[in-house]
Amino acid sequence: MKRSRINDIMASADDMIRSMGFALPPFASWSPDQFKANRAIARNVIDARCGWDITDYGAGRFDALGLFLFTLRNGSLTDLQRGGGRCYAEKLLISRQDQLSPMHTHALKTEDIINRAGATLVVELFGSDDQGRFAEDRGGTVWCDGLRRDFDPGEKLKLVPGASVTLRPGDWHAFWGEGGDVLIGEVSTVNDDETDNIFREPIGRFAEIEEDAAPTHLLVSDYRHWLG
Repeated sequence: MKRSRINDIMASADDMIRSMGFALPPFASWSPDQFKANRAIARNVIDARCGWDITDYGAGRFDALGLFLFTLRNGSLTDLQRGGGRCYAEKLLISRQDQLSPMHTHALKTEDIINRAGATLVVELFGSDDQGRFAEDRGGTVWCDGLRRDFDPGEKLKLVPGASVTLRPGDWHAFWGEGGDVLIGEVSTVNDDETDNIFREPIGRFAEIEEDAAPTHLLVSDYRHWLG
């Protein structure tokens, strides 16, 4: 993805989030130079990989296959492994109309996907085989707003604003906006986007960046290069 395109997506996402009554944390507005100047006090943000995240899954077709994310808070795998402390994470996502987030599951993370505002969020579901692999002939069980729901393979849940689904490891899912753009909340156990996304197809989690412009704000995938 071109950096100039990423800058534009950030600006339009911020506008949409604000228009729906939400606001990103103060560090979201930092320029790269401000982030560098504050990196000592922002070490937890950096290490937890909180912040801006825009991906086209390496396919170069963001409008059709992509996702906007902002990680608001994230705990530590160490706390999760010992069973105490900051064991949770929270994100805001934007799924544009007909923009696919491809079929995937997680080995560790359990997540609530919540339609916060906007259009309808469609979540397509499949179950797993005994090794946790994608199984096109298996359904499963999820919880929608805390209520048990059994699903058939390939069933498409339609979440209106305010509705949610709880997805556990082994619940294979893809999602997109229907009838417009959707502001999504994600509340989960600790999030590790570098290792805990298992895609059905061999695609990448992060975009490859073409530096045709200076970044307005850093992506979480920029932190290692820019901040150390």
